[in-house]
Amino acid sequence: MSYTLDVYRRHLKPLDKPIDYAFFVSFFPQLVAGPIVRASDFIAQIYKPTIITKEMIGRGVFLICVGLIKKAIIADYISINYVDRIFDNPTLYSGLENLIGVYGYALQIYCDFSGYSDMAIGIALLVGYHFNINFDAPYQSINITEFWRRWHISLSSWLRDYLYISLGGNRKGKFRTYVNLFLTMLLGGLWHGAAIRFVIWGALHGLALIIHKLFISIFKFKIHNVFARGSLNILSWVLTFHFVCFCWIFFRADTMQTVGQVLNQIAFAFNGQIFIEFVEGYPVVLTLLCLGFIFHFTPLSFEHSMEKILTRSNFLVQALILVLVIILVVQFRSSDIQPFIYFQF
Repeated sequence: MSYTLDVYRRHLKPLDKPIDYAFFVSFFPQLVAGPIVRASDFIAQIYKPTIITKEMIGRGVFLICVGLIKKAIIADYISINYVDRIFDNPTLYSGLENLIGVYGYALQIYCDFSGYSDMAIGIALLVGYHFNINFDAPYQSINITEFWRRWHISLSSWLRDYLYISLGGNRKGKFRTYVNLFLTMLLGGLWHGAAIRFVIWGALHGLALIIHKLFISIFKFKIHNVFARGSLNILSWVLTFHFVCFCWIFFRADTMQTVGQVLNQIAFAFNGQIFIEFVEGYPVVLTLLCLGFIFHFTPLSFEHSMEKILTRSNFLVQALILVLVIILVVQFRSSDIQPFIYFQF
């Protein structure tokens, strides 16, 4: 669609050879579940000499390893062994267990989506092509606008450029800007599925974006970073993270009845005194949850350092690390193959 729209808007020259277009739409790393690759970003690379540098190989192997760990170890394990059980029948579990299930799904969907994106970007690098980053530590966001700049960047930028701007963007006054924001997120929710829970998910995010813009325009200041000094920054991060988690309930639940059951258990049957018993019952799940969020909040400089170490290593070391990650994945695998969440969309 990006190719068709960009050609129609005359932002992109039509391709002369059908085989070049066929190559663009069928490029295998991102074919099934993203990231969404724009024609304007990819087609120019077709006509350049294919050069694969040592840095590209190192980064590619690093991203494939990270993606495998995110998807096949963290996301799949906590899904099968905890999150799915909670959302299949919330009333069998306490509010505490339901709340941890919501946090678990927040981590699961991030690791699932970003894990696939990491592997796709890594595989593309190994064959000489560059994809843009698709996730940028979204749960570090201080506000909902920042969250959508960091979460599924290829989708959020696509919605911005081909829906929000097409509706008029911010060119027709503040009221129309807010309406356009709301409609964009509403349609973004509907795109994920023709169900009321997806519409509510999109509407909630649309309303949150409007409220944030109103807040900024009224108070004339911005909160910058969760690691910066000030309790207001931390409070803003806590509110943003829990709002996103609240919205994930609508995204994950199979029915609105399940949404109501999860919220009811958290609000009226929390039963916090079973925490110790809960920890003893789910040691591996909780360990993976903690590790997943710790890695998510690790500074980007640490990731770059690990990537540089792998890049400087010789081919045999890189291959050995990849084999070790695969062995680790096999140890954690379930009896059934777990498809990527995005396959259902």
